[in-house]
Amino acid sequence: MNAIILAAGMGTRLRPLTDDTPKSLVEVNGEPIAERQIKSLKEIGVDDINIVTGYLNEKFDYLKKKYGVKLIYNDKYDVYNNAYSLYLVRDYLDNSFILEGDVYLANNFLLAGLKQSGYFTGIKEDFSDEWIFKFGEGDRLTDISIGSGTDYIMTGVSYWTEKDSKNIHKLLEEMVDRGGFEKLFWDDLIKDNIDDFDLRAYKIKSDDWVEIDSVKDLKRAEKTN
Repeated sequence: MNAIILAAGMGTRLRPLTDDTPKSLVEVNGEPIAERQIKSLKEIGVDDINIVTGYLNEKFDYLKKKYGVKLIYNDKYDVYNNAYSLYLVRDYLDNSFILEGDVYLANNFLLAGLKQSGYFTGIKEDFSDEWIFKFGEGDRLTDISIGSGTDYIMTGVSYWTEKDSKNIHKLLEEMVDRGGFEKLFWDDLIKDNIDDFDLRAYKIKSDDWVEIDSVKDLKRAEKTN
């Protein structure tokens, strides 16, 4: 079991905080978002942690000595969305957690010993332009869409078995072969091929996480603990 943290983005909506600091190293109550993710992963026994960097990549160097993580540099962080970041580490996909680097884990909801691929998801109210999950019996995921309202949404944290990791690997390579993926998120590959995966929804509490896209989100995260 390993983990991939996608942390190449520029975090333009968090400026000026991200003028000199990568988005995933912005501090919440004195602790960088990525460090909290790393600690949470290690708490459940995941020590093989790979971080895809891009913007201000040198700022991540201290994490190698402090936590023993591996850094992979995406030199096209300002050209492509995160699908390309995952493509760069496709060979690491194997019983893997995938975390977006801007997700603040207010509580450690990660689970050890998972046997089925799935997304961690919680209810959010009055949202717009979020990834929405629909699921059926046994919390099996049946549909992913983008919309508005109040519903279970994507948290930016997921887990993938060896079998499904191989499928993602194949889809990523096909994506690059086709080209034209500049605006693609890696989750688009799952959304558009959901019938090829056996996915479940791992439900968490609404206050277990905050995706930090703005200063408003940051202030909300600082109130969670």
